[in-house]
Amino acid sequence: MDCIKIPRILNKMNEIFEQNGYEAYLVGGAVRDMLMGKTPHDWDITTNATPEQVTGIFHKVIPTGIAHGTVTVHFMGNEIEVTTFRTESDYSDGRHPDKVEYTGKIEEDLSRRDFTMNAIAASLKDGHLVDPFCGKKDISQKTIRTVGKPVERFTEDGLRPVRAVRFASQLGFKIEKETLEALSLEETLKKTAGISPERFRDELMKLLGAEKPSEGFKLMEKCGILQIFMPELLKGKNCIQADDRGYHIFDVFDHNIYACDGAPREKPLLRLAALLHDTGKPDSRTEHQENGIKIVNFYNHERFSKEIAEKLMTRLKFSNAQIEYVCHLISLHMFHYEPSWTDAAVRRFLVKTGTEYVDDLFSLRLADMYGKYNENVRLHDSAACKCLLEFKTRIEKQEELNSAMSLKDLAVNGKDLINQGIPAGKQLGLILNELFETVLEDPSQNTKDKLIEIAINIYKRDS
Repeated sequence: MDCIKIPRILNKMNEIFEQNGYEAYLVGGAVRDMLMGKTPHDWDITTNATPEQVTGIFHKVIPTGIAHGTVTVHFMGNEIEVTTFRTESDYSDGRHPDKVEYTGKIEEDLSRRDFTMNAIAASLKDGHLVDPFCGKKDISQKTIRTVGKPVERFTEDGLRPVRAVRFASQLGFKIEKETLEALSLEETLKKTAGISPERFRDELMKLLGAEKPSEGFKLMEKCGILQIFMPELLKGKNCIQADDRGYHIFDVFDHNIYACDGAPREKPLLRLAALLHDTGKPDSRTEHQENGIKIVNFYNHERFSKEIAEKLMTRLKFSNAQIEYVCHLISLHMFHYEPSWTDAAVRRFLVKTGTEYVDDLFSLRLADMYGKYNENVRLHDSAACKCLLEFKTRIEKQEELNSAMSLKDLAVNGKDLINQGIPAGKQLGLILNELFETVLEDPSQNTKDKLIEIAINIYKRDS
């Protein structure tokens, strides 16, 4: 196939370019995805029209990257990035070119791109492919190869090695031998170490959406990228979990990355929690003999893991809300349920966890189980899974009862108690907390009359 079908909206866009004497091409990831039979998420256009000329022929144009020849065109309800054919040289900051020059040839523009699979253009006029670096062939062979010499491409932009790893995991491609070797070179790693934490974080989140993120983490560990950005994960290498009880077969590092695979693909933050959930094990590992049996324990490792996750995510500039979510799940992932629990105990668990976290916490526990063996088959019909399902059913029943899960769910509030003669202050807060405990134990007590009666008795007792 020497051409691809151009979407109708881009045909319409091309009419405007042609009417004004310009060429335009679809380029980059959109072309790659279409050649792989996938639907692109967005479109990048390159043209021989300058940004000023593009601005002159379209009604609404935003100068989003004017210094590098890029504008965003609002066209038929879409935002489409348009960049002038250009060449680049010298990348002193490891990201942006020091010098950008416009060129009249699409082939010269393609020569500045990172990988051959991303250096294919398709004419907006008829879908004809321009493929000077055999990117189509590399796509068919599922190969990632740089345009030109790998070291040159990687030392131009320190993010490119991370993108190579992410693409390999995300697309299921192999990295070509010379390209792979260049990832581990000192000059490559030095340039990669200089990228901003935010740029690495964004690639990390994309990697977490791959079918098997573990493949990407193995590659980053092998070439040295992981040591730069997530050294906490590497502390799990050769931290042995296995003992004579047979609970684990992997070291902590492999267990964490396989648990990440086992978490829902559509929830990258939950996968991040799975990736980091046991990072505290190396700091909490103990080993002893018990009746001739080797026992390995990791007491309170969830507390250590939470602290590590918080520091790592802060360093990578995650938002406070994202950090709170991941750390909350990690801190609770060692929850222990027994069928002997009362309904009140189940409700207390819900209050401690937060109803909005329950489903994700159970997914994290299942991912943890998956990470023990790197497969699902051993989870089916296991005693642990049956116990978990029973617990989930009991939680759902409590949620259906619409029991009070916080002070705001009580049938009375502070104002109601003040109206009964209980003064505002610390004692009022203590009484409300005791009422909440009463309702947790027996939801039928959550009526206004009953709680006011109980509150007055508590006030008299304590006074």
